[in-house]
Amino acid sequence: MFFHGWDNYMQHAYPHDELKPLSCKGLGSNLHSANDVLGDYSLTLVDALDTLALIGTQEQFELAVNKVLADVSFDKNNKVQVFELNIRALGGLLSAHMLASDPSLGHQIENYDGGLLRLAIDLAQRFLPAFKKSKSGIPYPRVNLRHGVPKTETVETCTAGAGSLILEFGVLSRLTGDPQYEEVAKQALYALWDRRSDIDLVGNVINIQTGQWIHTASSTGAGIDSFFEYLLKAYILFGEDEYLEIFETSYDAIKQHILDNTGYLYRNVHMDSGTLMATWIDSLSAFMPGVQVLYGDLEAAIKGHLVFYNIWRQYHALPERFDFYHQTADIHNYPLRPEFVESTYYLYQATKDPFYLHVGEMIMEDLNNRTRLPCGFAGIGDLRTGRLDDRMESFMLSETLKYLYLLFDTDNPMNAVDSNFVFTTGNQ
Repeated sequence: MFFHGWDNYMQHAYPHDELKPLSCKGLGSNLHSANDVLGDYSLTLVDALDTLALIGTQEQFELAVNKVLADVSFDKNNKVQVFELNIRALGGLLSAHMLASDPSLGHQIENYDGGLLRLAIDLAQRFLPAFKKSKSGIPYPRVNLRHGVPKTETVETCTAGAGSLILEFGVLSRLTGDPQYEEVAKQALYALWDRRSDIDLVGNVINIQTGQWIHTASSTGAGIDSFFEYLLKAYILFGEDEYLEIFETSYDAIKQHILDNTGYLYRNVHMDSGTLMATWIDSLSAFMPGVQVLYGDLEAAIKGHLVFYNIWRQYHALPERFDFYHQTADIHNYPLRPEFVESTYYLYQATKDPFYLHVGEMIMEDLNNRTRLPCGFAGIGDLRTGRLDDRMESFMLSETLKYLYLLFDTDNPMNAVDSNFVFTTGNQ
């Protein structure tokens, strides 16, 4: 499955950012219809480098790295979202750099001179104006890669977007010895945390200049999701207790105010009072069982995973949003997201329960039956009709199919690594 997507991207879309699987063409930036992640830097190639190393041959990995070094530049007059490009491009470059340079990982490239790290530094430097122009330390959500923060850029950003940078920025600081990247990411994280409510919940959207919350709904889903994920994974990766302390305080508040009485549903509640604000859950919150596995709360992880398993069984995919009161989807697309697959992978690694292999088989069959085309895989635009979107987002190769592959490849060295490494819902 991975090479069906990869080969078609390289044949029909490269050097564009993404593959259009219905029309067998590439998708890049469009000034008339701007997209937060598209910027003419061969995003799918960069994002999927580490997956290629894990699944493909050493020769294929080396060829792809050389393509990036020869062709990719971030000196573009394009406006992009810092969060999206951080998790996909910066994360992809750093993961591939470590694989290419560390002989203990089994993918070292002979005569590799650190070019991917230099690209990562260049990209991170282009992100820094988003932090420096903010009064609060919470970064602007978007930058122009060539000119910095546009004068008309919004001052509203979501918690996940501003608070999920510490892994990539922290790794970059450690690889380069330059602390500024980790410092600005940590400052942003603490600026959000310091504005939590009296019941230790954070809101969804904040004004970066005034520090005032604009949207006060708190949940584990869209707009906040990876804020929690990065806290725990930063502790795992860096071993610093401060991240664990914040995560544990947050997790206690989640269990007390967001989790319903059944122990299965994580709701949208008001950050100040914990009162219910909406009766839906979204697909991005499917990451949570995986984080709970890493934290050691297996019982909660199993319960949360079952919710998304049953929704998937109903729709043969995961709708973007599901109303648990009316027991029906109310946003009907599925863009090939990885979060449910990632949680399934972690649960199998922790329990070795063959049920999770069954879940993986179900996902694999539905992806092949509903989204596979001659030119790749297409997101589902409407689960009711089966209408497909002409887009294969880069995370299909870098995440969704990576976790599926590792779920079934039980002998893969990555499943036996005895060291602190993490996967994120952005890359590695």
